[in-house]
Amino acid sequence: MPETGLPPYCAYCAGLPAAHPDRIYHDRRYGFPPPKGEAGESWLFGLLLLEINQAGLGWSMMLRKEENFRRAYVGFSIDAVAAFGETDRLRLLADSGIIRNRRKVDAAIENARRLQAQRPGYGSFQGWLDAHQPRSLDAWITLFRATLVFTGPEIVNEFLMSSGYLDGAHGPACPVRVQAIAAGPAWTRSAAAPAGV
Repeated sequence: MPETGLPPYCAYCAGLPAAHPDRIYHDRRYGFPPPKGEAGESWLFGLLLLEINQAGLGWSMMLRKEENFRRAYVGFSIDAVAAFGETDRLRLLADSGIIRNRRKVDAAIENARRLQAQRPGYGSFQGWLDAHQPRSLDAWITLFRATLVFTGPEIVNEFLMSSGYLDGAHGPACPVRVQAIAAGPAWTRSAAAPAGV
């Protein structure tokens, strides 16, 4: 691929047709802030679930399967997924439309329960993220590992960039960067975190 001055994902998407799922995601969602309220709650949980399921696979596959995931995980409702029992686990592991990996299925259910447990202090998943912004990537990784499961450094980094809590989704040469910043992602509303915070 010729040098474009764009980050790899931006360069890849720039060469795709406008209707390609990666191009749509890059141009309209990647690095943009989540919606407010209940829509933001399911938006963030769905994104985290997809990032976890991407581990060892490709993002394009996650985008192709996103609607299957949304259906299987009840619209990415934290409350619905937190209530899943063994019957739901078996249903998910038999669903060829999603990733049938027991550790990833278990992580979705456990993370929903852990995010529910944060509500008394923070109100929502978005409230929890906002209360800890700004942080360095290392501090975010430490926080995620202490709070959630199956959240390694790459998953945390991609989730935070994708949802606008860390800068880096779009490079300076990417034309979508201006639109993403105009939408007001969290990283633009806070000063850079001191090292180690």
